[in-house]
Amino acid sequence: MLKQPYHIYTERTDPTKNMARFYAMEISQTLFGEPCLTRRWGRIGASGQSMVHHFESEQDAVMLFLEITRHKKARGYRTRSAVSAR
Repeated sequence: MLKQPYHIYTERTDPTKNMARFYAMEISQTLFGEPCLTRRWGRIGASGQSMVHHFESEQDAVMLFLEITRHKKARGYRTRSAVSAR
């Protein structure tokens, strides 16, 4: 059982470069109760690609979730509400 829900949706747009990307992540449980991190990314409006990581503990999944989130924010990705406020 997960202690709390973890999910994020970020976007990176730059009209001068014709860039409109999204990156989404969610930590959930498998049918066997193991935590897994699901990542989805691609061009906004498209289905994109996805990858699933399975973990022994929720702590390991959260550590990767936070590491990827920091990396994406450093590259210019912003949460949906921050993108809308511009």
